[in-house]
Amino acid sequence: MSSIKPAELTMVDEVLRRAGNERGYILDFSNRTFAEFFELEFDTDIYGGDYESEGTSKASRLRCFLKRVDDGTAARVLRRLLEHRQALPEDQRSTIRPLGEGQLIALIGRLERGEPSSGVPPKPIFNRQNYEMFRDRLKEMWNMDAHQRGYAFETYLKDLFDAFHLKARGPFSLTGEQIDGSFELGNEIYLLEAKWHKVKVGAQELHAFHGKLEQKAAWTRGLFVSFGGFTDVGLYGFGRGGKKLICMEGKDIYEALDRNLPIDALLEAKIRHAAEFGEVLAPVSVLFPTA
Repeated sequence: MSSIKPAELTMVDEVLRRAGNERGYILDFSNRTFAEFFELEFDTDIYGGDYESEGTSKASRLRCFLKRVDDGTAARVLRRLLEHRQALPEDQRSTIRPLGEGQLIALIGRLERGEPSSGVPPKPIFNRQNYEMFRDRLKEMWNMDAHQRGYAFETYLKDLFDAFHLKARGPFSLTGEQIDGSFELGNEIYLLEAKWHKVKVGAQELHAFHGKLEQKAAWTRGLFVSFGGFTDVGLYGFGRGGKKLICMEGKDIYEALDRNLPIDALLEAKIRHAAEFGEVLAPVSVLFPTA
């Protein structure tokens, strides 16, 4: 179970309640949009029967979900619900708890900073068979020649990002040795550069991509995917703090899929690690250590 206390669950219900103080309702969600929110944002079936022990209303399902999952998942869900609340007109927000928004922000911060709880991540809709399929597709590329692997990797990344609801967008077409495109994560747009060669990427390529990002809007971010990985010398030469990109290796993708770790969750963990430690590359083993 998560470490959320009963009084905190009551606070969450009152802050996220539909305006008019109607019990059982969450913000402006209908049953359909509430189901879509959990499916698209968290790959979870909130109506699948796992979260009905508290009742079948939207508020009851959310309460059951928050009690069962790990603190990190609970924090991510609450943060997205808070963002949804803040986007609503004021007359559509519950006023039953005047200081509630600040209390909810404090709860989210506690959950994000806390020790791992005994709760478990929600069961993904994206099932084990799909994880294995993407993992094996990536492994098959290792024995392809460079030209063949380029086209395969182009298609693979588009399919992979779409499978995890990252709204991948083209061109995703071949230009020299790179694949350019974009995707959306947490309402932020990331530009993509990918190398499909087995040779590890060095500082020159990282600086070149970072230079492209610097020419875009100030808030532009990027993801550099290298099928063959990155050299230690290159990462050192590229530097740490103040960078606008994160890195992901083919090995990262393979290990995440092999462990049923959603790719969107992996990217979110990389972004947070980069913000906290200034490292553009953090492997899966560091971000998600096993017991």
